[in-house]
Amino acid sequence: MGDTDPIVQLRNVSKSYHRGNLVVPVLNNITFEIANGEFLALMGPSGSGKSTLLNLIAGIDKVDSGSVEIGGIDITVMSETDLAHWRAANVGFIFQFYNLMPVLTAYENVELPLTLTGISRRQRREHVELALKVVNLSHRMDHYPGQLSGGEQQRVAIARAVVTDPTILVADEPTGDLDRQSAEEIMDLIDGLNRQLRKTIIMVTHDPRAAKKAHVIRHLDKGVLDDTHPQDTL
Repeated sequence: MGDTDPIVQLRNVSKSYHRGNLVVPVLNNITFEIANGEFLALMGPSGSGKSTLLNLIAGIDKVDSGSVEIGGIDITVMSETDLAHWRAANVGFIFQFYNLMPVLTAYENVELPLTLTGISRRQRREHVELALKVVNLSHRMDHYPGQLSGGEQQRVAIARAVVTDPTILVADEPTGDLDRQSAEEIMDLIDGLNRQLRKTIIMVTHDPRAAKKAHVIRHLDKGVLDDTHPQDTL
């Protein structure tokens, strides 16, 4: 697959949530593609559907109608079991609040996704050490999250996201809990994953400085997608 070929394809995707008898529409007939190796930022006001769209692409949530294809596979028709296996192999998650296990070291947190793959302990160590090297945190692998700064914890989370060599990386407000300097360092790291490792990245952010790293910015408002480019909006 070349860099211009779409790795993510959404077709006529709609999603609503039910609150008692009330139906709350979130996404309305969304159709778009993400090219292999693209770095996409999703922006928009709170409640516009950004995180919902990210969760549909990552296979965390299910569409009401339409299709979501990742790497040519329609994940909307998968069973929950198959979808869980697919996520483990194909999606790396980066969250705002890191979601690290406090009782595990940095090494053990990064190793967690690999325990589902069936590879040997030696292979797991090789993958973990490489992932921690990529985020410049090899010297902190034996430390626990409580012994790390916010920026270091997010680096561990990024290492965990890339350790399985996933098809796509999804990031939900990855700099939202960081000071400005740490946020800039994390965005430089994410940008490097895209430029040097050619990772396809889909990022939700409210931060225009973070969004500037993306190739394309797409705005969501009231469940409708409007395509724009960084140089046109920031």
